[in-house]
Amino acid sequence: MTEATSRNPWQVTAHVWHALFLREAMARVTADRIAWFWLLAEPIAHVLLLVGVRTMIGRVRIIPGAEFIPWLVVGVTSFILFRNQMTKGMHAISANRALFAYRQVHPADTVLVRSGLEGTLSSIVMIILVCVFTLLGQDIIPVDPMKVMGFWVLIWLFGMGTGLISSVLVTVLPESQKFLSMIMLPLYFLSGVMIPIQYFPHGIREYLMYNPLVHAIEFVRSGFFEGYRMVDGVSVLYLGYWVVGALLLGLLLQVRFKSRLMSE
Repeated sequence: MTEATSRNPWQVTAHVWHALFLREAMARVTADRIAWFWLLAEPIAHVLLLVGVRTMIGRVRIIPGAEFIPWLVVGVTSFILFRNQMTKGMHAISANRALFAYRQVHPADTVLVRSGLEGTLSSIVMIILVCVFTLLGQDIIPVDPMKVMGFWVLIWLFGMGTGLISSVLVTVLPESQKFLSMIMLPLYFLSGVMIPIQYFPHGIREYLMYNPLVHAIEFVRSGFFEGYRMVDGVSVLYLGYWVVGALLLGLLLQVRFKSRLMSE
């Protein structure tokens, strides 16, 4: 019996994911001369831009239970974790279609591995930013690291689920790519990244609370800042339903449209 035939399915999957991860990592970091630099520069640029905007309109203030800049850093990096998995995940299948000639590689593998890579890179960036802003005198050391890690993983899994869904949508219905890209900007501002949800009128706030990212980002911030007052109505159970639902729906769509995803 050869080595190839003696491997069980889990070993084959592990080897496929390892090879895809290395391939994706090389492509991600060496896409251009500043690809590696932009991983760190992007969230910092977001923070500087938003601080500048708030300064110009005269609304820089201390967030209840947290300082504004650390509060903003946590929100920006948390949202970028989700956004990158969704936007990068939707193109994972088309970017790796040539690999489907190997029967061990499935469309879902490319999305899952790319999501894993984006989550790993975002986690590294978050750790670096915490160290950098701490050295700059900002109070951004998490008071409850386990809580931060737990909800960070939930955002990671939610982004993975939406990546699985979006990758099917843009393949089966190419026009959906424009819509999915377009909703990122309003979602950025309506997830409490820049403006605390508490600042919105009560009538609008009720609708914003249907956004699971609001719940996720609020919980991550509460793990960073002692005494941080989360917006009323956040729910771990509600967030969990969205995470599990996105993952299950994404995997079901991958199975349902597998043959089409491989042939498009």
